Amino acid sequence: MTSPRLPPLNALRAFEAVARHQSFRKAADELFVTPAAVSHQIKLLEQQLGFVLFERRNRGIELTDVALAVLPHFQQGFEMLGQAVSELRRYGQTPLLTIGGTPTFVSRWLMPRLQGFLQAHPEIDVRVVASGELIVGGLPINPTRRSEGHLPDIDIDIRFSDDKPSGELVDLLFAVEVLPMCHPRLIAGPPPLLILSDLGHQTLLHGDGRNADRSRSIWARWLKLAGITDIDPRHGVRFDHSRLALEAATDGLGVVLAATRLAAAELADQKLAVAFQIAMPLDMAYYAAVSNTAMKRAEVAAFRSWLIAEASRENPSTVLPQLKALQSRAAL
Repeated sequence: MTSPRLPPLNALRAFEAVARHQSFRKAADELFVTPAAVSHQIKLLEQQLGFVLFERRNRGIELTDVALAVLPHFQQGFEMLGQAVSELRRYGQTPLLTIGGTPTFVSRWLMPRLQGFLQAHPEIDVRVVASGELIVGGLPINPTRRSEGHLPDIDIDIRFSDDKPSGELVDLLFAVEVLPMCHPRLIAGPPPLLILSDLGHQTLLHGDGRNADRSRSIWARWLKLAGITDIDPRHGVRFDHSRLALEAATDGLGVVLAATRLAAAELADQKLAVAFQIAMPLDMAYYAAVSNTAMKRAEVAAFRSWLIAEASRENPSTVLPQLKALQSRAAL
């Protein structure tokens, strides 16, 4: 069967860009040509097809009915062409997986476990970008500059959000609860840290230092939960990232509110100890977001499956008793 003779590809690309932007100028900017060149390609295409694709108006252009009808087919076709070209470029190359995540998640949770994935998939190269977004109320409070091309495309993005973030395929990895932790020598003292009121003699380490409203800080909420009213949650040392506050706690600087999942190594090595077994669930959780297009790649699908399995293996309800046993042995 003979394929129909197609118009020039440049003309078809010009039509799709103009129809999507409904602007010759914006289409020209995208295609790196002049508006006059785009207009010329559209005229050639209309002449070859024998009918008009756009109605020129005083304030812009409008797609004709036939242009509106065929536009989705052109958009799907160019997307498939792009995927085909990407596959050609990857042919014979080692698959590259790009993972995005918040700095805390990357350094505290992912890095200690990533070797397991690499050993299971030695054929995959991995790039990690610590630039994931902390999302509150559906909006990033530390927006990245990906849209400006300063960061590589992320295949699977780990986000810390107070609600399920937008995306084609989003998985809940785990919720987070925090407890007060510090270096074991702070518990021994002097002064000792044995009862809740002893916190008044310690430095509070704040990992949410970018939160200007200290009355709603994590420490303020935890102190209220614990029934402590005579300690000012505004005092202490503030850090832009929770991982910095955690590192300060391991150095004995003060007491931090941290998640057992993210402090597991320090707790196991007794560089940190849980001061009080009063856990406060946060209204935020870690999510993994990936596009349907990326999921078609074997390396992305493999990492998503590994990530979900790794996150589900750890049950915080089983972690705390183990930590308590460690602390008891350390006290002997």
